[in-house]
Amino acid sequence: MGIFKKNPFGHNLYLKKWLIRILGIMTHSRYKQFNKLQIEGSEVIRGLPEKNVLFVSNHQTYFADVVAMFHVFNASLKGRDDSIKNVGYLWNPKLNFYYVAAKETMKKSMLTKILAYAGSISIERTWRADGEDVNRQVKFSDISNIGIALNDGWVITFPQGTTKPWKPIRKGTAHIIKKYKPVVVPVVIDGFRRSFDKKGLYIKKKGILQSMQIKEPLEIDYENESIEQITEKIEYAIEQHPSFLHVIPESELAAYEADHQKRRYSHKEKKKD
Repeated sequence: MGIFKKNPFGHNLYLKKWLIRILGIMTHSRYKQFNKLQIEGSEVIRGLPEKNVLFVSNHQTYFADVVAMFHVFNASLKGRDDSIKNVGYLWNPKLNFYYVAAKETMKKSMLTKILAYAGSISIERTWRADGEDVNRQVKFSDISNIGIALNDGWVITFPQGTTKPWKPIRKGTAHIIKKYKPVVVPVVIDGFRRSFDKKGLYIKKKGILQSMQIKEPLEIDYENESIEQITEKIEYAIEQHPSFLHVIPESELAAYEADHQKRRYSHKEKKKD
């Protein structure tokens, strides 16, 4: 790989490779030492095509989820079976690997800008901005950028558009699937909300079992299935359909709700100040 070679978004691949290596070494212990990451489905990763793959996942923190996926997917491609043992798998990481994130989030600090360079496709959310509900038109350039990324490699998206569980799937994901016809791979994660802060930058609690299940690609009839049918299929696949609520232990659900209310109260008090 040439030292000046760039990806379709103008990012220098040599620099991106070193960013992923450094960030990978810095974060490896978060999933291997302080907390344990239980992985299922490495063989699915190894069977995927080189490009036009869309991962759809539930979302629990801003960054810890996607960083864990960078580890797991690269480890799987290097022959690890449901393990991230030995971080050497990041010496030659997959560089055509992207994730969808809110533009306002990726501009907030130097750290988020570095994380963005490592693979973010930054989009403007149509329903939320600066902590307030909004209603604005979809930017076609955002959709186009996701298409460019799919044409170059793999893309991770969090179709609920929020870290709160049980929120509806945004139909924009289904529109992207209909338009670009990618291989759609569901990912289900758990434990990240309990082990990290909301941003996923700081360890909140140690000794938590985190899990990541990579499922077989969805069977989708791109031409005949409706937006609603695809949306519902994703909802079931990432286990965020309302029917899954009855299998969540009441103690866990109550603990989450209490934590969520505490964060909301803290946010309101800060706004008052």
